[in-house]
Amino acid sequence: MKLVLASNSKSRKKIFDMLGFNYQIVKSKAEEISNKNDFSEYVMDLSRIKANSVAEQLYPEKCVIVAADSIIYMGDKKFEKPKTLEEAYENIKILSGNVNHAITGVTIKDLYKNQQTSFYDITDVYFNDIDEEDIKWYVNNDKHILERAGYSIADGTAANFVEKVEGNYYNILGMPIAKLCKNLKKLGYKISDFRLN
Repeated sequence: MKLVLASNSKSRKKIFDMLGFNYQIVKSKAEEISNKNDFSEYVMDLSRIKANSVAEQLYPEKCVIVAADSIIYMGDKKFEKPKTLEEAYENIKILSGNVNHAITGVTIKDLYKNQQTSFYDITDVYFNDIDEEDIKWYVNNDKHILERAGYSIADGTAANFVEKVEGNYYNILGMPIAKLCKNLKKLGYKISDFRLN
């Protein structure tokens, strides 16, 4: 059974490795644009775009494709990867002392059985109040500063900003493991179907 991860994300690769999956990486070549306003629809839409792009690249090969897209949001503001240190600085200032939400949309595209499902998961991330000096140091020193919203709590110094997390921790890293495995089973697969022997 061939499994394809439609992502070059280091954190998603780490998760698939942790699960013991035997998989191949194929990146989407599609332009990732969605006009969906609802955040859950937005990330699922982008995950579908990625999955379809990879399916087109691999045609007529049979496989199960897993594609995901993640953003951070707070209220009606969407935070994606900051393009500059200045943007990352503004993001952290806004997030300081507030609760932000990590949302990941996932599409599983099964080319063996011609079936597809999309789902999402949300995790609440509670940030402490961060003083100006700490924000400046962080922005200028953290190697993950231009990642999702400007922070990574898995292997970045932003972990010290986080008071608590409510929800699936791995969702913050870009792949809600529990829902992924649950949906693979719904499609008729055992998790062992994708694991290394």
